[in-house]
Amino acid sequence: MKTFLLILLAIVAGIIILANLGPMIILLVSLLVSYYAIKKFILANTAMEKVLWGFAILLGIAISLSNVPALIGVASFVVLYYAYKKWKSEKDQKYLEEIYE
Repeated sequence: MKTFLLILLAIVAGIIILANLGPMIILLVSLLVSYYAIKKFILANTAMEKVLWGFAILLGIAISLSNVPALIGVASFVVLYYAYKKWKSEKDQKYLEEIYE
């Protein structure tokens, strides 16, 4: 029964990930823009450059935080990872029980 529930959880999480793949890509791009802007902000020499790169940082962070479907997709990816890890540990546990019996 546990195996069936883990498989069902993995299927549902996989469907959610596929449904939210586009927003997850946009989330990745916005985080990369924010990272690049932070690096350029640190290296900026003039106040005007710092203001422009600061605006780019805020824009990237705003896009990232407002992208709720991508956050749901990331959460389902985490659920899928832990379901796989649990399924793998149960499989290993059954294998070890068979060896030591």
